[in-house]
Amino acid sequence: MIDALLSAATPFNLMLALVGVVLGTIIGALPGLSATMAVAVLVPFTFTMDPASGLIALGAVYTGAIYGGAYAAILVNTPGTPAAIATALDGFPMAKRGDGDLAVTISCFASAFGGIIGAMALLIVAPPLATIALKFGPVEYFWLAIFGLSLIAVLSKGATLKGLIGGALGLGLSTIGSAVVGGDVRYTFGNPVLLGGIHIIPALIGLYCVPVLLNMVATQDRHIERASEGRGTRIPEALGLMWRSKFNLVRSSVVGTVVGILPAAGGAVAGLVAYSEARRTSKNKDQFGKGAVDGVIASESANSATVGGGFVPTLVLGIPGTPPDAIILGALMVQGIRVGPQLFVEQASTVYTFIFGLLFATILMIPVGLLIGRTAFRTISSIPKAVLAPAIGVLIMIGSFAVEQNATHVVMMVILGAFAWVLLKFGFEASPIVLGLILGPIAEQGFVQGYLIGNAAGNIWGEFFGRPISLAIIGFTFLTLLWPLWSDRKGRAAKGETLYE
Repeated sequence: MIDALLSAATPFNLMLALVGVVLGTIIGALPGLSATMAVAVLVPFTFTMDPASGLIALGAVYTGAIYGGAYAAILVNTPGTPAAIATALDGFPMAKRGDGDLAVTISCFASAFGGIIGAMALLIVAPPLATIALKFGPVEYFWLAIFGLSLIAVLSKGATLKGLIGGALGLGLSTIGSAVVGGDVRYTFGNPVLLGGIHIIPALIGLYCVPVLLNMVATQDRHIERASEGRGTRIPEALGLMWRSKFNLVRSSVVGTVVGILPAAGGAVAGLVAYSEARRTSKNKDQFGKGAVDGVIASESANSATVGGGFVPTLVLGIPGTPPDAIILGALMVQGIRVGPQLFVEQASTVYTFIFGLLFATILMIPVGLLIGRTAFRTISSIPKAVLAPAIGVLIMIGSFAVEQNATHVVMMVILGAFAWVLLKFGFEASPIVLGLILGPIAEQGFVQGYLIGNAAGNIWGEFFGRPISLAIIGFTFLTLLWPLWSDRKGRAAKGETLYE
């Protein structure tokens, strides 16, 4: 352990961690350039490095990219990465009222804390935690997706019916193209362009960013309030708010770590689950969606914790927790490192050096994030809309095209964005649609595979409703759906008692 710590702290490895965090943060902040793309671009450069150093560079880029998505979410209302979806719900309203610098600072500290918790979990309890992932079969992933969809009740901001309709639209969009299981072609209307379905990155950019861009052009109001002179990064204020929300911070980091362990769940699901729990337990539920600090803390700490959590099944079981983990797993194999339960024994020096390097990269994210965040907020808030709108338009087109160098994605992004702008006029938010689009394939694959397994065993009902983990997730789903109704009823009863007295 001590040798690994000293090895990770060498000037070369610290430089790799710093450069990786800077590059990852910048890439993650640009809509369309995801953490997966950032890691994939860097992989060839690591082949000539020592395995531990290469892993540190990849992990640092991954960490920075997950955090960088918060910039676009807060300042432009466009999650730079899917993991920052929940951050936009309260981060952008904070920026609209002039607290964008505070939101960026809070997101930086929350991300660092969550990243440290995830890395510590990887360092201390990786093998035991990995066994949890083995207990999740297709049915558990189906119910996990249903649990995620139940969060629509939280994201709907008081319009549950519209939220459910939006979620249904997202699920419908997720069925376009080839089926996840079986490969059947659906709803392409003979257009070969739709065979690959609706890609999540162009959809994310279109549904979130295009409506903001159109509103920028259509209104004379400022995009976000200008930063006050001499206010700085507001570090003491941010730390004070986070101390008051320390239980939310710790809980969200643990949620992110656990969700990260589950393959295919990722930062988007972790952020939304943590956001839901933060809102459910908050005394100021009405503030969520209007600039609640707790919403930013929950989302950012959870999605950053998935980085360390995702490496648990990747290193211990050889099962990638997220797409970037899959790329890093490929890099490990090229380096001749065999992942599995014996990895922490046979390659202990390399693995522990990487984990400590990941911790250093997470700590270095604080000064990097504060510096870039302060510059980004002051720049975005001071640029006239006549310049900002075309610049954002060019960036989102480049981001949509860069995913697969496909011009069709740009067209798809524009169409979905215009559709979302019209829906927004009628009170339909983008978040439920995106949630349905992300969780649709997970739910479909889990349901079809679970049905086939249950049918082969002659016990379909037992397959879906007879497993302890499934029953626990179903219970949490009902709790999430019924909690808002119970809370509203309790609130009305309390008001009635007050009026009576």
